[in-house]
Amino acid sequence: MDTATDLRTQALACGVVRVDAILFTHSHADHILGLDDVRRFNAINGGAMPCWADGRSAEDIRRTFAYVFDPATPRGGGLPELDLRVVNGPVEIEGTRFVPVPIWHGERSILGWRVGGFAYLTDCSGIPDDSWPLLTDLQAVVISALRDRPHPTHFTLEQAVDAARRIGAPRVWFTHMTHDLPHAATCARLPEGMALAYDGLVVDI
Repeated sequence: MDTATDLRTQALACGVVRVDAILFTHSHADHILGLDDVRRFNAINGGAMPCWADGRSAEDIRRTFAYVFDPATPRGGGLPELDLRVVNGPVEIEGTRFVPVPIWHGERSILGWRVGGFAYLTDCSGIPDDSWPLLTDLQAVVISALRDRPHPTHFTLEQAVDAARRIGAPRVWFTHMTHDLPHAATCARLPEGMALAYDGLVVDI
């Protein structure tokens, strides 16, 4: 999910040695600027990396990384090879179905993703009526909770808890927090089954 600015560091720290595809939530800098490091996975996989994004994000990625998509740029090991596709429905990767879930990030519509009983909803400030049916019968959900104070483009912790309760998954992790939410103290005041995520967290689904 996304190519964060510290993609390389995360991959090394967590022992990620293979990536089969990339699903983008949106094209803000903190979610795409690690894209150049995909070239290592190209070498491992022996081909272009399939990538899916909504139309606006795909355009932003092509503009931000214009040198990657410019045929005049010399090819070679220094460039990521990307097969960038626009999402127009569920995506199947290696026999697994990923369902795009439109959510609000301020006034911008972005994508959350569902795979089986798991959903990933980062940078969320609202869930449209049409998306709630896509979030039923979940076993686990990751959803953003920026801080306690209101913010125009992210859920507060209280709003994220309310959304998580409505979703009804027994396991909930909050992500995209600021340092305004100290980890241990915040986890101690959360409802049962809910906690702040942390670096290196592994979720079995």
